Amino acid sequence: MKEHRVAIRPPLERAGDTRGESRRLMDRWWTELDAAAEEDSLVANVFVMGSLAEILNTFDIPMSFPEIASLQTAVKGKAMDYLLAAEDAGYSPDICGYVKVDVGLHLTGRQHPLGRYPKPGMVVATNMCNTYIKWSEIWERQYECPVFVLDLPGWRGTGFAYDMGSETFKNDVKFVEGQLRELIALCEEVTGKTFDIDKLREILDNVNRMSELYRAILATNKHRPAPFNALTEGINYMGIANILRGREDGVRFMETALAELDERIDKGVGAVSPEQFRLLLVGTACYTNFRDFVGLFEQWNGVFVASEYMSYAGGGIDRGVHYDLSRPVESLAEQILITAQPSMSGIFFSHEWQANVVRDYAIDGIAYHGVKSCRTTSAGLPDAREWLMRNEDIPGLFIQSDLVDSRLWAEAQLKNRVDAFFEALQSRRVQVGA
Repeated sequence: MKEHRVAIRPPLERAGDTRGESRRLMDRWWTELDAAAEEDSLVANVFVMGSLAEILNTFDIPMSFPEIASLQTAVKGKAMDYLLAAEDAGYSPDICGYVKVDVGLHLTGRQHPLGRYPKPGMVVATNMCNTYIKWSEIWERQYECPVFVLDLPGWRGTGFAYDMGSETFKNDVKFVEGQLRELIALCEEVTGKTFDIDKLREILDNVNRMSELYRAILATNKHRPAPFNALTEGINYMGIANILRGREDGVRFMETALAELDERIDKGVGAVSPEQFRLLLVGTACYTNFRDFVGLFEQWNGVFVASEYMSYAGGGIDRGVHYDLSRPVESLAEQILITAQPSMSGIFFSHEWQANVVRDYAIDGIAYHGVKSCRTTSAGLPDAREWLMRNEDIPGLFIQSDLVDSRLWAEAQLKNRVDAFFEALQSRRVQVGA
């Protein structure tokens, strides 16, 4: 293995701006959640795929993202406490780790490592992930809170694309719009506020701007060297995109991030130096051993220039959300349909998306990380790897651990597989050169 070298970087005026702002905004979010828990005020539990933050922010309803909160317990080294509490209560070791961490949090007094966790006063979910619906039922039983589930027409397969002029699309829009108006009525009931359509327009406009900036951030990694690692920094971009969706400070954060990345590009500064291998991660990282996971690749001077998680867990803004402010509710329904469909298909059939990313970002190899507690997203990864190798001649690595369960982390085995993968990439590069 080539010795890992760190090059001397030129001075950067904006160095650390994005990290500092991300930390400040996340701390503020937890302060708001802690205050809501203390005051027992209304908080909505929502998910990263289909939060419907546009409507909830119109009513000033604070949002808790249990997926983000569960991930943070793993990064803080506390996930096992909650996992074991849930398993002691009868939850199977085989179900989603995020769910069990959340259940354990609620069973042990809702004390999160970053602050007190509020109980939900309402729940908003979609059918984009099958787990969302069953997860919502747990809170409904615990707290007897209202649960709204947006039923999105979708296609679990490849090759589907909406014809916006078709009767099918128009009917689907009406179906979704009707449900959005039901959610608006529910929000009016639980808050006592009247729906303000002009405020919704302001929020939609902010999402439009966030989407443009988020897409520009992702595109900076088409440069060589890539200015950011889609795992380490990308998870911060994605987190802020969710918790501040539609808010002005979310727009300002994206502007800050893009400015810092542009400066890195101007100075020729990459996420790893020297950059040797450009990678795509399909699946998620192992957050219980996050730095170790990333380090397995960085020690070979490999950088994740793209991540599937930054796409489907970013609420669809990577696909170019553009709301028509002259007809806000109908346009919201349209954009939900258009941006949700790739995620619904991609859970099982993301191989064509992967092929496009490989070409657009000059990917050298793909790392497929199977998550033991999420068979929904992991079951088809070996098949996708085989398809990419056969049809696009792209090397793929398949490894397994978990999101939040440290019992499934086996560093020696993972290192052996990662090292063998990079040795194969090096050999391939030599053969191509010859």
